[in-house]
Amino acid sequence: MDTPYLLLDAAIAKRNIARMAEKARASNVLFRPHFKTHQSAAVAQWYRAEGVEAITVSSLKMAQYFAANGWADITLAFPVNRLDHQAIDALAATINFNIVVEDVDTIEYLEQKLSHPVGVFIKVDTGYGRTGVDAEDFDTLVLLMDALKETRNLIFIGLLTHAGHTYHAGSVDAIMEIQKKSFMQMRAIKTFLFDKFPLMQLSYGDTPSCSLMADFAGVDEVRPGNFVFYDLTMVQLGACSLTDIAVALVAPVVAVHAQRHEAVIHGGAVHLSKDQLVAADGTVHFGVVVAFDGEKWQVDQPLGIMNRLSQEHGILTMNDAGEALLKPGMLVAVLPVHSCMTANAMKSYVLTSGDILLMMP
Repeated sequence: MDTPYLLLDAAIAKRNIARMAEKARASNVLFRPHFKTHQSAAVAQWYRAEGVEAITVSSLKMAQYFAANGWADITLAFPVNRLDHQAIDALAATINFNIVVEDVDTIEYLEQKLSHPVGVFIKVDTGYGRTGVDAEDFDTLVLLMDALKETRNLIFIGLLTHAGHTYHAGSVDAIMEIQKKSFMQMRAIKTFLFDKFPLMQLSYGDTPSCSLMADFAGVDEVRPGNFVFYDLTMVQLGACSLTDIAVALVAPVVAVHAQRHEAVIHGGAVHLSKDQLVAADGTVHFGVVVAFDGEKWQVDQPLGIMNRLSQEHGILTMNDAGEALLKPGMLVAVLPVHSCMTANAMKSYVLTSGDILLMMP
């Protein structure tokens, strides 16, 4: 097997999917998982086993890829690019396609350009500060909704938010406080405007809080994505355990520098990305290196942490076990800080069975 490669434990991923899907069913909420994490038609089929038919994507290219692979209910949860109106119209002609808007000019522009109905969510910012209309800005929200009442090809569905600030929370309690406030803000808008828009739906998505919530009552759909693989960030946040991580980068040791307590692997920024994690003790790292037995990684056998990355090189600081075991030619596994970015960099998966699964081109 050529190295490095991204090893995927299908059993763990399927378990993660089943757990989230069951919670959505029990809450009578639509489970519309985000597919930006895995970006694979093959992995997508594992969701169908849990009854998933509606999905979320982060780019038009991704929407086209999954539509071509049989997914017929797709939300592009990224502010719509009006310059893509022809491609949007082509998708809307064949599937149930939803977009996200946050300004009236875009609504008016697309109404003129589209000839097929497209579902529309208004993006609401509940505190993340990235995109969307501020949840307290009722005037702008009403302006957008009133504009959508006049359109024929843009069908208003409801409000969509991503509570991405949960990724920066310092504790489980802080995550749940963000979730509680986000739900409260979304429901306040729906209550305030219920007479004018009684069918308004609420769409909520993020992995940390969706993993920790007992149920999803209070919204109409949830859109977590990272949960399928999880990663070290989710472990540090308390959203999962090490045994829930479903992917690891398998890479060869190419050099050992015992005097520096370091080893070098062929696994750098082009494989792992440069997303980093600050541990509780202040240590900054780019992944945790664990033992690999030729089939699976061993989370209970840490060998060190990735402390520096260049394009192809990964430099790890060895612990005592790493100093005793690591030699050039050995294979190790790196648990990623951010599985979405690592998967996007690697573009394919090797299953623990040895099968290879491709991602979107």
